[in-house]
Amino acid sequence: MSTFQAPKGTYDLIPPRSAKYLAVREAIAAPLRGSGYGYIETPGFENVELFSRGVGESTDIVSKEMYAFETKGGDKLALRPEGTASVLRAALEANLHKAGNLPVKLWYSGSYYRYEKPQAGRYRHFSQVGAEAIGTEDPALDAELIILADQAYRSLGLRQFRILLNSLGDKECRPVYRDALQGFLRALDLDEDTRRRIEINPLRVLDDKRADVQKQLVGAPLLRDYLCDACKAYHEEVRELLGAAGVVFEDDEKLVRGLDYYTRTTFEFVHDGLGSQSAVGGGGRYDGLSEMIGGPALPSVGWALGVDRTVLALDAEGVELPIPATTSVFAVPLGDEARKVLFGLVRELRNAGVAADFAYGGKGMKAAMKAANRSGAPFAIVAGERDLAEGAVQLKDMESGEQSAVALAEVVATVRARLA
Repeated sequence: MSTFQAPKGTYDLIPPRSAKYLAVREAIAAPLRGSGYGYIETPGFENVELFSRGVGESTDIVSKEMYAFETKGGDKLALRPEGTASVLRAALEANLHKAGNLPVKLWYSGSYYRYEKPQAGRYRHFSQVGAEAIGTEDPALDAELIILADQAYRSLGLRQFRILLNSLGDKECRPVYRDALQGFLRALDLDEDTRRRIEINPLRVLDDKRADVQKQLVGAPLLRDYLCDACKAYHEEVRELLGAAGVVFEDDEKLVRGLDYYTRTTFEFVHDGLGSQSAVGGGGRYDGLSEMIGGPALPSVGWALGVDRTVLALDAEGVELPIPATTSVFAVPLGDEARKVLFGLVRELRNAGVAADFAYGGKGMKAAMKAANRSGAPFAIVAGERDLAEGAVQLKDMESGEQSAVALAEVVATVRARLA
């Protein structure tokens, strides 16, 4: 056993389970690629102020969970706890918003880090696929992103997820609601940390998962009753577009999510088979974030879907993804001459697009065939001196056990035809 282990709250992705994670990432990305979203990749760490300004100093993410550190040169950095602020920073730095084609549509995939109490579905290192549409205020854009996420989950075979939807208003109507909510919350029996949150960002109190807090929130003012006419009309159009697309959603007046930058549309994908960590993804509109981090006014909307939690949701529903074997053909040479010939043949197969592997290490026949079985390859190519003298190899069907001689010059074409 190794002296070292993965840090607490993290995990290693190893075969064969890692293939499921790759399939999930691909399924989430596929609808985005077909809808005008280009791939972006940002550093794993950023200036700590990017997150304290954008995500919000009152959030648990910034105040309790962020991995922040100072470099030898005195720079204050943080491992990225989420993707939106980094993507927007990169888009602004590259002046993508000045190219004249708004919205700027971007998607990303990567690892994120939060210092949390490890539990099922909650890790200190986790993986997300996200999408951002930057620079345009349009209900159709909000609806598009929700539809694409719904499409991705359904393509994976998930059926037991729910979409929660709400509007958080804007800078015109939210302050009025904020005052009313603060007045209500100040009268409750809450701890000092929560009381401080009331003064900084009272909407975050609505997101408190503690039962004793939720019990006291019964009768709290609802944001929907304070929305201005513009926000009401905007939200109603999002709802109508989702309904017309056949996307089922639930209105959730208490949905605020955990980040300070959201305005108007906010949504969450939840799966009831995951217990307390039921959220598998979510997002919303963040019209003021660009200005918060020093950029121009760029109304934007986006989401992030958790790869880890999506895999857990698939497990909860018993969904098995159709993951092909990593190897289609396994070559078993018998003797030095066969070793040279089959090594070249494996290269030809790979060049022709056939996934092929080789019995490395000078294994004997029995050990090499065990390796072929373990590889999951549907076919094995076996050759010894007699086969090579006849200019042929033996092609073995690993499921039926049937074996037939195939001329060396015809192996690639024959294998491709059999696989097809």
